[in-house]
Amino acid sequence: MTGILLFKTAVAVYLASTILYGVSLLGKRVFPARIAAGVLFAALVIHTLFIAARWLPAGETRTVGLHDALSFFAWFTAAVYLAFQLRTKTRVLGAFVAPLICLFMVISSVGLGDAMNASTTLSGSLVWIHMILSVAGEALFAVASCAGLMYLIQDGLIRRKQSRKWSRLLPSLGDLDRINHICLLWGVPLLTLGGLAGSFWARIVWGSHWQWDPTQVWTLLAWCCYALLLHQRLAIGWRGRTAARWSLAVFILLALLMAGMPFFGTAHRFV
Repeated sequence: MTGILLFKTAVAVYLASTILYGVSLLGKRVFPARIAAGVLFAALVIHTLFIAARWLPAGETRTVGLHDALSFFAWFTAAVYLAFQLRTKTRVLGAFVAPLICLFMVISSVGLGDAMNASTTLSGSLVWIHMILSVAGEALFAVASCAGLMYLIQDGLIRRKQSRKWSRLLPSLGDLDRINHICLLWGVPLLTLGGLAGSFWARIVWGSHWQWDPTQVWTLLAWCCYALLLHQRLAIGWRGRTAARWSLAVFILLALLMAGMPFFGTAHRFV
């Protein structure tokens, strides 16, 4: 009961931060965004307490449910964004990140009891390592896509010479591009390690590293796209609009593939 109360409180506080970020963006004022950042941090603390209360008592014997994956995605996205906000002047980027966090928290609430009914194959240290690393990589890609979207919007305002009235509010293009770069630089290795952990787990459970499972296929496809994007940034020097467009496009593809996963037969079932 305490855990459910903590989860509902976290959702409510995340929603409050989303509203404050929206007020800041629509009202073109920085102050509400500063308050929103504090509220988002409070939501992250409450969310952390909920995760600890849910995960720690059972340890490795707890199975991984749909709720756990989506909840951790929201938690890690919030933590990454707040870390970037400490180093860069990107407060209003929260107007793009906070709604995404709220969306995943609301969706995760549907699977709040899934871990109790999940297959026993979804338990053990390798499963947890696979889930945490993979979801962390995907959360970094989500932040990169939000930074890319804001980059494109701000770049468009500058090109239309409409940026003057937004100059005090919006972050610099350099900060947004740097966030995009760092998220890719860390996201690709995390997703790689998560995929390797998952393949070892598959070998133990099913006797083969590769099953042509739809989730494995779309994860590999996403990994190839992000690895290519990272290569283009490091080797060819993709920056600015090009990198922002590709980060946004690939994350949309990843989100569509994730949304369509329930319609295909997959071994990554939580019940």
